[in-house]
Amino acid sequence: MPIDLRPTWANEELDAWRESVARFVEDEVAPADAKAREQGHLDPSFWRRAGELGMLCTDIPDTFGGAGGDFRHEAVVHEELARRSLLSLNTGVHSIAAHYFLNHGTPQQQEDFLPRMVTGELVGALAMTEPGAGSDVQAIRTRAQRHGDQWVLNGSKTFISNGLLAGVIMVLAKTDPNAGAKGISIFVVETAKAPGFRVGKLIDKIGLKGQDTTELFFDEMRLPANALLGEIEGRGFAQAMGDLPYERTIIGVSSVAAMEGALAATLTYVRERQVFGQRLADLQNTKFKLAEIATQVKVARVFIDDCIKRLAAGTLDTATASMAKLWCSEAQARVVDECLQLFGGYGYTTEYMISRMYTDARIQRIYGGTNEIMKEVISRAL
Repeated sequence: MPIDLRPTWANEELDAWRESVARFVEDEVAPADAKAREQGHLDPSFWRRAGELGMLCTDIPDTFGGAGGDFRHEAVVHEELARRSLLSLNTGVHSIAAHYFLNHGTPQQQEDFLPRMVTGELVGALAMTEPGAGSDVQAIRTRAQRHGDQWVLNGSKTFISNGLLAGVIMVLAKTDPNAGAKGISIFVVETAKAPGFRVGKLIDKIGLKGQDTTELFFDEMRLPANALLGEIEGRGFAQAMGDLPYERTIIGVSSVAAMEGALAATLTYVRERQVFGQRLADLQNTKFKLAEIATQVKVARVFIDDCIKRLAAGTLDTATASMAKLWCSEAQARVVDECLQLFGGYGYTTEYMISRMYTDARIQRIYGGTNEIMKEVISRAL
């Protein structure tokens, strides 16, 4: 009997939605992703195509042009992309940026930006990490100073996903260096209207080859007073921390879907591959390895399903979301490594999807807060 990996939160409406997303991923994302891996980024027009088909910001209310769904609809999109390791379309960061507007923005900011993010006219990005500040957000050095009715922003950011194509960026900056966490604010930067803004070169990564990841530079960049997210100074750290369960659950969701995709691809391969006159799948070592892999995937699915339901209901706490990010990304690394081993030499070639899954998996334990930071967060809640 095959293992039932259908999410416990699924229903007929979500099943129909998954079919639509899967068709889009297979027919349109796959060829676009192959091109993106060659050039280091998607064509900007593809974001507008995704928006046209309703694939972006699916849990944004229809009052802002969104689909009016909940996190389950988002999870379907992340799963179908991760299951095939077609990750050039970084809808995760885009959705997180949209939720900054939804959760913390003024009505005017929501009206100005959310509809254009839904359509893909504006690609969203988050600019928090700096050369000397990663998981330690309070160590940032980017500075914003008030001058009359404007803010002047100076500094740099690095490892920014969607950095090349971003039309709107949430930039974390210090507005009062002496106030600790309360001296940090988030600024909304619309890149087409930001003199003094510059995008650095694409960063050459070992994985996620089709995702545009860049450095960003802000040189005496002047912003209007209403560019402050929520238009209240000093709330940036709290705003960033408040949205972490959403971000970390997305990472957990993509980890589990990647495991499921790796298992499915491996099952197909070992059933076709002949070794010593029999199928690779019939060797005892293969059977035992697959049993171990399938068990981890099933456990991960049960856990992440609970997190998805709780996030959709608004009851998921930061510690549990951190557990999801920690455990699922660690399990992903183990599972994909074991799956690649069963492919033998072929698994080390770019011809097979499993090799892309292997390199793409490594970052999951780093971004969104390193797994070491996840342990710190979880331990504080004990």
